[in-house]
Amino acid sequence: MRKQHIVLGVAPTKRSFLSMEEAKRQKDKFMGVIRQIHPDVVEIVDIDDLCENGILYETEKIPQVVEKFKKAGIDALFTPHCDFGEEQCAAGVAAALKVPTLMWGARDERPNTDESRGRDTQCGMFACTKVMKRFGVQYSYIWNCETESEDFKRGFDRFIRVAAVVKTVKNLRIAKFGARPVPFMSVMANEGDLATKFGITVVPVSPTAIAARMDELIQGKDERLAEYLADVKGRMDTSSMEEDKVTRAAAAKLAVQDLMEKNHCTAGAMECWSAVPILGVPICMTLGEMADEGMPISCETDINGAVTLAMLQAVTLGKESSFLADLTIRHPQNDNAELLWHCGPFPYSLKDSGCQARLVGGQERFELKKGDITVCRFDDCDGKYYLFGGEGRAVDGPQTNGTYVWFETDNWKRWEEKLMFGPYIHHVGGIYGNYKPVLREAARYLGLIFDDADEQGVYSL
Repeated sequence: MRKQHIVLGVAPTKRSFLSMEEAKRQKDKFMGVIRQIHPDVVEIVDIDDLCENGILYETEKIPQVVEKFKKAGIDALFTPHCDFGEEQCAAGVAAALKVPTLMWGARDERPNTDESRGRDTQCGMFACTKVMKRFGVQYSYIWNCETESEDFKRGFDRFIRVAAVVKTVKNLRIAKFGARPVPFMSVMANEGDLATKFGITVVPVSPTAIAARMDELIQGKDERLAEYLADVKGRMDTSSMEEDKVTRAAAAKLAVQDLMEKNHCTAGAMECWSAVPILGVPICMTLGEMADEGMPISCETDINGAVTLAMLQAVTLGKESSFLADLTIRHPQNDNAELLWHCGPFPYSLKDSGCQARLVGGQERFELKKGDITVCRFDDCDGKYYLFGGEGRAVDGPQTNGTYVWFETDNWKRWEEKLMFGPYIHHVGGIYGNYKPVLREAARYLGLIFDDADEQGVYSL
């Protein structure tokens, strides 16, 4: 897997005439907390070298802070209020940087008295967010809570994940392997729109390039191929396939990986079944294996599906694999469950531990593990872009072929109506965990219409 790297600029603020000693005490507390959250992913850039105690309250320091953050290439900004704060400073920095911005301040312990004045933190944030709005700043907010609270830790964690999704989409390069299958009008995507609205680049790669690279690996008896082939056989039962076909399936994965790395792509969309005559073997296993490499690939040249997979992987900070599934049939006994299935492209890392993985005709066969799952779909219609999102869980159900999981929701009828009336197709992305709040917030930054599975849309008859 390929872990995310988020550079976070932190610019605490205080009111000029309020206590510096108290502001520093607040700053030391929250910095101690955030430094413990995803330290392997988050690089914190502070302003300790520019401002007294690393706290911004002088407007003349704004240009220096902005310059430092720009030079560091920050992906997101945190402007914690140590007290009432200085809205000119906080909003001025945020407006100049135009990156995902987090607003928060610790809950005040007591009201003002005749003897002493408190911090007035919440009051100052009401003022600051108004100025943020005026300056056109898109910001996130953790409600006014204690520094040591789970609310703060959870909110900060979610913000980092939001920043990862936004960064991923805006830097996304998708390898488009071949054309869409002729009957599948539903997977058509507007590559020009993706480039101009989101900065997503689609790079065409011919399936013949995959086949040629496969032949090079096989004929050259590449050591990587021998090692990877042994790895596949150690994990999957390949006894139903001819040896040369297993070798070709393994070569396909390495060939696709080489081509994606050559083209600097981190996601892909594969022609798949209609390209079998060119490749000599189904490409299904490759798609699952590439997801476990941190480079997810959608089936049937579904470019919007590739964006979906990249977003889902980003919400885990690159630590977990996503999968693209067909919405196929309802559970025979459970009215709120649906079969998420595809012919064999799911990541091996998500396999149920009690299930034997098989490779049949180049296609994987196994059931996914139990657990909470977030499902989403990035899609478009008439120039508008949507993100459908909801959460459910994997449950028991009848066995089938391919790779699959039975997915239970709170109300499948509502989900089905949403998906039928929305601009979506039969493909959805899945990730293990509960990430709907992160996707909802990321949608705001990306200008997407968030379509919440928990809210009723158009009713069916």
